[in-house]
Amino acid sequence: MKKLHIQYNSPVVLSFALLSLAALLLGRLTGGWTTHTLFCVYRAPLTDSFTYIRMVGHVLGHAGYAHYISNMTLLLVIGPPLEEKYGSGRLLGCILFTALVSGLVQFLFFPGSALLGASGIVFMMIVLSSLAGMREGAIPLTLILVVFIYLGGEIVDAVTVRDNVSQLTHIVGGLCGAGLGFAMKRN
Repeated sequence: MKKLHIQYNSPVVLSFALLSLAALLLGRLTGGWTTHTLFCVYRAPLTDSFTYIRMVGHVLGHAGYAHYISNMTLLLVIGPPLEEKYGSGRLLGCILFTALVSGLVQFLFFPGSALLGASGIVFMMIVLSSLAGMREGAIPLTLILVVFIYLGGEIVDAVTVRDNVSQLTHIVGGLCGAGLGFAMKRN
């Protein structure tokens, strides 16, 4: 009988979760300085070199433990099957692309607020997973339901709810997931 061992089965997803935890702990140790300086995207001068780090690094930052847990629970459930299907390199590319797009949207269109957290990545993965079983010439019913339930709910919340949640980032993440899913299916 083979001896059981712990397998680092999803390197991109697990590394993302661990890096996000490290960013959260570092933020606690520095009284929020690293969270604000490295892991939160906001309008800043283009001469500030941290502006470019924040453009992608904001997905690793979280406002607190509850925020981290809500994102990582979904990421750790949805991410490994996606990494297995598409490969580590492709999934990492999807994460970086979604981080950059959501960071640019925040930077360009919302100069008076800041953004941090992995919810855009999670929404990208939700939509991407709904496309995972797509067949030639067919639109998966799972995609239609995900768009209707998750993204539709975010659109309604964006109009009706006033909170600190960036519904637009969820929508942008979902759109990135749809675009990336269709693009990877073609390739």
